[in-house]
Amino acid sequence: MYAVSDMNGSTTWTRRVAPIRVFLRTEAGSAGVLVAAIVVAMIWANVADGSYESFWHTDLSIHLGDMSVELTVREWVNSGLMTLFFLVVGLEARREFDLGDLRDRRRFILPAAAGIAGMILPVSIFLAINHGGPGTAGWGVAMSTDTALALGLLALVGKRVPDQARLFLVTVSVVDDLVALIVIAVAYTDEISPMPLLVAVILFGITIVMGRLKVRSGYAYVPFGIAIWGAMLASGIDPVVAGLALGLTAAAYTPDRGALEQASDQFRSFREQPTPELARFARVTLVQTLSPNDRLQRTYQGWSSYLIVPLFGLANAGISIDAHFLRTAVTSPVTIGVFLAYVLGKPIAVTGVSALIAVVTKGRIRPGVGWASVLGSGTIAGIGFTVSFLIAALAFEGPMLAEAKLGVLAAAVAASVLTWAEFRITFMLPKAKRAVALLGDADQLIDLIPEVDEERDHVRGPSDASVTLVEYGDFQCPYCGRAEPIVREVLNDIDLRFVWRNLPLTDVHPQAQTAAQAAEAAGLQGKYWEMHDLLLANQDKLRIMDLLGYARQLDLDTERFHADMMQPTCTDRIAGDVESADLSGVSGTPTFFINGRRHYGAYDVHTLKEAIRLARVRAKIAEKRR
Repeated sequence: MYAVSDMNGSTTWTRRVAPIRVFLRTEAGSAGVLVAAIVVAMIWANVADGSYESFWHTDLSIHLGDMSVELTVREWVNSGLMTLFFLVVGLEARREFDLGDLRDRRRFILPAAAGIAGMILPVSIFLAINHGGPGTAGWGVAMSTDTALALGLLALVGKRVPDQARLFLVTVSVVDDLVALIVIAVAYTDEISPMPLLVAVILFGITIVMGRLKVRSGYAYVPFGIAIWGAMLASGIDPVVAGLALGLTAAAYTPDRGALEQASDQFRSFREQPTPELARFARVTLVQTLSPNDRLQRTYQGWSSYLIVPLFGLANAGISIDAHFLRTAVTSPVTIGVFLAYVLGKPIAVTGVSALIAVVTKGRIRPGVGWASVLGSGTIAGIGFTVSFLIAALAFEGPMLAEAKLGVLAAAVAASVLTWAEFRITFMLPKAKRAVALLGDADQLIDLIPEVDEERDHVRGPSDASVTLVEYGDFQCPYCGRAEPIVREVLNDIDLRFVWRNLPLTDVHPQAQTAAQAAEAAGLQGKYWEMHDLLLANQDKLRIMDLLGYARQLDLDTERFHADMMQPTCTDRIAGDVESADLSGVSGTPTFFINGRRHYGAYDVHTLKEAIRLARVRAKIAEKRR
C-alpha cells in the first residue's frame, strides 16, 4: 500500500476511495457550523440596529482595465462563493454515476422521479395558498432541499440510519438542486444577454474537450472556470449554475494500477537522484493517478462545507423579528405556503412517487432502502436553505422576503422533529421488521468480479455461510500484515467464509510475487492456509531460502514445492487474481469485499464486524424474499 496507516486499520488510500462516506461525514459535521452561523445572523439582525443589512449591502468592486464586476458583499457570497458549493454538489452527483449505485442507470429513475415530484407538489401547495396574491412570484422558494443541512440534521436526529438512506437523500437532493438552478436561470432571470451566454457555452465546451484530451492539471481549468463564471454573470443568469455544470463534467474513477506503478517508478528515480525536476515529475505523476473528481473534491469540499455554506447562512439568515412582524408573518400566505410546502409536500411527494413507481413496475424498480428510510428522507427533505434563500432574494424584498425566510427556517425545525419521531418509531419495531423497514429488500449491486468460486478460490470457513469476506492482499504489504490479526478475530464468527486473492504489488514489494507463488505451491500439497499464515507472520523474511524453510517447517516435499512455484499452475492462478482485481477496480492492498460489495474505509475489528453484521441482515432479508 502506498499510504500512511493509523491505529484503526484505516489508511489514507482507504479514506480516499470512499469519498461518498467522507462527503456524508463532512456535510454532517458542517451542519453544526451552519446552524451556529444562522443563530449568529439572527442575533446580529435583531440587536445591531440595522448594521446587519448595511454590512451585507456594502458594494465591493473589482476592476481590470475597462472591465469591472460590481456586486454587494452578499452578492459576492450568493453568486460567487456559492458557485463552489454547487461545484461540490455536481462532483458528488458525477461520482455516484461513475462509481456508486447510480452506475446502474435504472437506479436513478426512482430517486430522480421522487426529486422532481418533491418539487412539483410543494410548489403546487405554495401556489394554491398564494393564488392571485403578491406572493405568487416566490413559488420557487418552496421547492429545493438543502443537501448539506438536511444531511447534517439527519445525522443528528437519526444517528443509526444506514448510509444507504443518506445516499438516497443525496440523489433526490442533487436532482432537486439541478432543477432548481435551471429554474433560477429561466424563471428568475429578468433579461438574458445572448452573447455572454454563448461565450459561456463555448468556454464550457472547451473544458469538456480538455477533459476528453486528458488535460489533468487543475490549474489549466481555473482561468476557464473564472471566465465561464464572468460570462454567466454578464448574461444575466445567476452564475452558480456554472459550478454545478462543471462539477458534473469531472469524471470519477479509482486509481489505475498501471498509473500507480508509474508513479512509484518516478519516486524511485527521485530517490536515486533527488533533483527538483524529478521531484516535480514524481509529484505530478502521483497526483495524476487520482481522478479529476477526487482532486476537486479534496480541494473544495472542506472549504464549501465549513466556510462557504456557513458564510452564506450568516449573510442571508438574519431576520429582524418583533411582535408586529410575527403577528403578520404567522398569518402571511407566503410564510404558510412555504412551511406547508416543505413539511407536507416533500414527504408526501417523495414517498408517494417512490411507492407508485414500485407498484407500477411490480417491484422491478424500487428504492434501494426500506420504506422507513424513504419516508425519513422525505421528511428531512423538508429542510430548505441555500437555494430557497437564493430564490427568495430574487423574488422578494422587504417584509415578504423576511416572511419567506421565516417560513423556510420554521419548516426546517418542523422537518427535523418529524424525522426524529419517524425514526424513533421505526427503531421501536421488532429487530427483523426494523431491518426491512430501514434497509429494504432490493438487490445490491455486486462489485466483485468474478464471484467466489470454491473450485478455484482459496476458502476458509463453511461453504454455506451467509457472509463471504474476500481480501485482495500482498504477502509483503505491511498493511495486510496489520490486518491479519483483525481478520483472524473476525473469523471467530462461525457463519463467515473468508477468501484470499493475490495482488502482489511488485513495484513496491519485490518479494511479493514469489511469496504468492510459494503459497500457491503449498496449496498444491494441501497446506495453502498454513503457508498463508506463515508468510504474513514473517513479512520481513520472504527470500527464496526463507520460503524453502517454511516448506520444510510444514513438512512439504521441498523439491516439488520449489518446482511447483515456477509452474503455470501457480503463476497463472496469481495472474487470474490480479486480473480479477483489475476488473473489480482494486489497485491497493488490503481491499475487502463483503458479500460482493466493496468495503470502504477502516478495517478495524469493530468496523468490519459491523459491516459483516449488516451484510448478514441483508442476506437474511434476501433469503426470506426468495
